[in-house]
Amino acid sequence: MRAAVLALQGAFAEHEHMLDELGVPYFEIREEEDLKKPFDALLLPGGESTVQGKLLKDLHLFPALLDRIRDGLPTLGTCAGMILLAQKIENDEKKYFGTMPVTVRRNAYGRQLGSFHTMGEYKGIGQIPETFIRAPYITEASPETEILSKTDGKITAARYQNQTALAFHPELDQDTRVYEDFFRHI
Repeated sequence: MRAAVLALQGAFAEHEHMLDELGVPYFEIREEEDLKKPFDALLLPGGESTVQGKLLKDLHLFPALLDRIRDGLPTLGTCAGMILLAQKIENDEKKYFGTMPVTVRRNAYGRQLGSFHTMGEYKGIGQIPETFIRAPYITEASPETEILSKTDGKITAARYQNQTALAFHPELDQDTRVYEDFFRHI
């Protein structure tokens, strides 16, 4: 098992720390040449989805990653990563990979001052720490999409086929169970 971490912008170093904790080998995707390396899973970090989407296209990473995700590459997207995977963004005209049949609302919890930390129930795991930073949430999900977590009645984690999308940032807490669950489902 070897993971690739999109390392264009955002909290990629924190994801790498979690992979180190689990002993999962990984490398960073920064340029087109990196896509020639073999990998079994992709992590899309939190950050600025607009910036990440632009860089994915400017650096010619977008088409190859889109094809791999469509072909079933296990992908974990957190916060901005959730937005990149979403088929529809409720309050934005943009669409990125669009491989996960969900609609998300960007910055649904408000600006930076609306960031918060809570404990939430995660399907199959139990109570986990959840850190939300200008987070989105899912407003609609297809019947084939498995809901993994809700926070205050809003869908904040879901799985569709090999894709897992989280509104919160598990990489900012010490609990590795979300990552363990993701790798267990591969």
